[in-house]
Amino acid sequence: MAKTRILIAEDEAALRFLLTETLEDEGYEVAEAEDGRAALELLAGETYDLIILDYMMPEHTGIEVCERLRSGDGPNSGKPVILLTAKAQEQDRKRAEQVGVSRYIAKPFSPLQLLDEIEELLSAEGQE
Repeated sequence: MAKTRILIAEDEAALRFLLTETLEDEGYEVAEAEDGRAALELLAGETYDLIILDYMMPEHTGIEVCERLRSGDGPNSGKPVILLTAKAQEQDRKRAEQVGVSRYIAKPFSPLQLLDEIEELLSAEGQE
């Protein structure tokens, strides 16, 4: 069976490393992007089972990346998206919902919390 592929777009290298290590330890195949433009390039060329986006990234925010993803008809347009954010205000949460974010996780969070969310979303997609 093919490994579940996850894209992590996070500009903070230490957090990206921690998330990648955590997910790879769980058996996921992980691709990394350090900003919104790199994320969009990867999303245009590869298929992922789940996408994790940081809200505040250079080039394009996680919201902008999700909006472009959802408005396109690429292979990832319907995939679950988790938005990681330090912006926990209600208007930010509403904006995330409007563009089609599947889950919204406020920083700081535990990697185990993230794993639970991933497993829940993938189960709902019927990919576990």
